[in-house]
Amino acid sequence: MNAALAPLRHSAYRRLLAGRTITTVGNAVAPIALAFAVLDLTGSVSLLGLVVGARSLANVAFLLLGGVLADRLPRPLVLVGSNVLSGLTQAVVATLVLTHTAHVPVLVVLSALNGALSALSLPATAALTPQTVPADIRQQANAVIRIGANSALILGSAAGGALVAVVGPGWGLAVDAASFVLSGAVFAGLRVPRVTSGPDGTILNDLREGWGEFTARTWVWTVVAAFAVINATIGAMQVLGPAVADETIGRGGWGLVLAAETTGFVVGSFLALRSRSRRPLLAAMLWMTLEPFFLVGLGVAPYLPLLVGLGFLVGIGVEQFSVAWETAMQQHIPADRLARVISYDMLGSFLAIPLGEVVAGPVAGGIGTSATLIGAAVLALAAALVAAFVPSVRRLRRVDAAEPGSAAVSDEAAKTAAPGPA
Repeated sequence: MNAALAPLRHSAYRRLLAGRTITTVGNAVAPIALAFAVLDLTGSVSLLGLVVGARSLANVAFLLLGGVLADRLPRPLVLVGSNVLSGLTQAVVATLVLTHTAHVPVLVVLSALNGALSALSLPATAALTPQTVPADIRQQANAVIRIGANSALILGSAAGGALVAVVGPGWGLAVDAASFVLSGAVFAGLRVPRVTSGPDGTILNDLREGWGEFTARTWVWTVVAAFAVINATIGAMQVLGPAVADETIGRGGWGLVLAAETTGFVVGSFLALRSRSRRPLLAAMLWMTLEPFFLVGLGVAPYLPLLVGLGFLVGIGVEQFSVAWETAMQQHIPADRLARVISYDMLGSFLAIPLGEVVAGPVAGGIGTSATLIGAAVLALAAALVAAFVPSVRRLRRVDAAEPGSAAVSDEAAKTAAPGPA
């Protein structure tokens, strides 16, 4: 078998890949179906924002608890529970929509519950990969999972649009519910060595320990801080991009730009399979300097061919970073604390995007859309370059296998892994 696909030799990894891909398909269908279900019910964009916002807020609020649970309990168990319960909540939403008995307050509550359940599973999902493959092929394992997720995103988005158009949003929500239940069944058969620390202290103590691991590594909090800035600029782009498109390349053109970026995600994941950079985080942050050029193009020269090309390159760069970042975290952070560190990373990322979305409109109203996008590009470029040349980021080296003193855990070592000192 091709060395790049070596992770597929491991049955636990195949289950993880299958479960994550199935969930991603459903999650790509759900936003489209829910949006049209609420619009059909109310005709109000504001009420749609209320329903969607409730999910986002709950997702952020429960992320840190998700990290604690994933480090205390067997991670496959966390995934089974969260997926089955998420499937049930979406099944209730689908039933209400299909029977025309849905009401906004009920949808808000169910949407918030679904967001909380998703938050409980996210750190466990991200932290499971190193438990399913040997240490020397974690990069390939992360890349293949990203290929599956990006392909599932394309498939799910297309399927969601088709389902809503042909049979209605209720059936799209039913498909999402079924995907959760199916992925839960897949995760139920996932067997991995246990590396969790067990419920020895309080949740607050666990959070403190995770924060200690997060702040003890300058390269971790530096990159997360940089991405708080970068993700805020991406949030701004998500608001201002459609407005620029309406005046220049049109809505269809904006769709082509987003499709080019998604294609870049897939291509970037394939390229990451064979990346052998000895200083992966330095390379990853340099890849992220492509995003500011897209913002400048959008603000100064919004021509369709240029934006399509830049969007494609940005997609490649994002995936180069994503695979390198996930691999570095898995290689250098103790396995029994990895989920908590990931939850702090996710919290910083998830909070930054809505902040950028909220601020973009008023700033653009004051100084103009073009100036706002150029300003965002300058901030994003500065954040990426500053992070790239912080010594601990620049010097972090690739780990090809479990080495003495590293946090990499091989199949055999994971079986006896035990909590170490903070």
